[in-house]
Amino acid sequence: MTTDFALPETHYAISDDVSIAYQMMGDGPVDIILVPGVVSHVEFLHELPGYTGFLRRLSRFARVVTFDKRGQGLSDRMSGAPSLEQRMDDVRAVMDEIGSQRAVLLGFSEGCPMSALFAATYPERVSHLVLIGGFACAADRVAQDIWDANLPRIIKHWGTGELLKVALGSQVAGDDLLARVAKLERLSSSPGAFKEIMLLNRQIDVRPILPTVRVPTLVLHRATDAQMPVRLGRDLASKIPGVKYIEYPDGNHAFWTGDVDTTLGDIEEFVTGHRETPQDEFERVLATVLFTDIVDSTRRAVASGDHTWRQLLDRHDELAKETIEKHRGVLVKTTGDGILATFDGPGRAVRCALMFGAASQKIGLPVRAGLHTGEIEIRGKDIGGVAVHAAARVMAQSQASEVLVSRVITDLVAGAGLKFAERGSHELKGLPGRWDLFAASI
Repeated sequence: MTTDFALPETHYAISDDVSIAYQMMGDGPVDIILVPGVVSHVEFLHELPGYTGFLRRLSRFARVVTFDKRGQGLSDRMSGAPSLEQRMDDVRAVMDEIGSQRAVLLGFSEGCPMSALFAATYPERVSHLVLIGGFACAADRVAQDIWDANLPRIIKHWGTGELLKVALGSQVAGDDLLARVAKLERLSSSPGAFKEIMLLNRQIDVRPILPTVRVPTLVLHRATDAQMPVRLGRDLASKIPGVKYIEYPDGNHAFWTGDVDTTLGDIEEFVTGHRETPQDEFERVLATVLFTDIVDSTRRAVASGDHTWRQLLDRHDELAKETIEKHRGVLVKTTGDGILATFDGPGRAVRCALMFGAASQKIGLPVRAGLHTGEIEIRGKDIGGVAVHAAARVMAQSQASEVLVSRVITDLVAGAGLKFAERGSHELKGLPGRWDLFAASI
């Protein structure tokens, strides 16, 4: 099946006989190597709302590379925890594997001190250094006695999502996302391995080498970061010569959440010297598109009479608006006997379609629905693009009271508690290739 959106494939680089998992997105003239924090899984991170969109926005002007450090995610496991030197070797191995002579290092959280050390050690291989939500000295984050008391509790609850709830803040509001966050913890590392990483990370202190960083450096930090207090970001920036420091007034620790447009604009401007205008930024976005249609609407309208039919349609539209708002979607328009809506998360879109279908059935208006995730074009209050046409074509294959989705959606919502039954491979009018379709249920 050909689609306008696909997740990047995972590849491996070899670093001292250790396999390092990495992914690439985009083909811009600049390479950006994203150095992750203490929790990482190059594939499952795409399950978190906003993460893939953030990388896609970076990939408009760069080739973006993500990877799992040794001992984490899809990279080889190992006994103990890797040193900063070994972590630097992994970055260099990935760069060598993809043929990147010089790149932007984008360090996040615990990835910041290693990125700074790499830039100071190999300045010829780093064009720019961007540090988000970072620190210079891990011991400054919390007093030793508090850290000693908290570590056993963190390890005991590892894999429940408790740690990442702090980093993501209010974003982890529903059981569905909390379950994904918990799974990310478990996939990132085992409790014992995570303890070893935490013990090693507690010793990190790169303050002595920061004055030797000579590459252009941008430090970004959010004033309300509950995971990494803002004073740590200020301290980090204060020790790097010629640094540019930007402090945002709000937001949590996860860089792919909150006011990402401002963050992405600041990164692009720092790296390239210019930033996209707000009009450009919102012209094309990734979304899940939902189309619905009332089954046998013409026959039902004739049987009901104009007055009753209008009342039924009004109730149908009210239910659609309420259900879409509940699932954080946007009702683009009603189509007379159906709706068009968009969502920033495919899981919420599927659940919305199922809930709306059940509610509409109760008022005597069975609907069919089709969903697809892809890039859409914003045209004032309307939308366009291949993804919109695809969702409409998927809906056209749907039966009464059925929610059909494209394969890309089943790939994106793995682990979200939704069920899918195969509905065969279809040719969709005006779209290339054959499309595998699935009926969704809970």
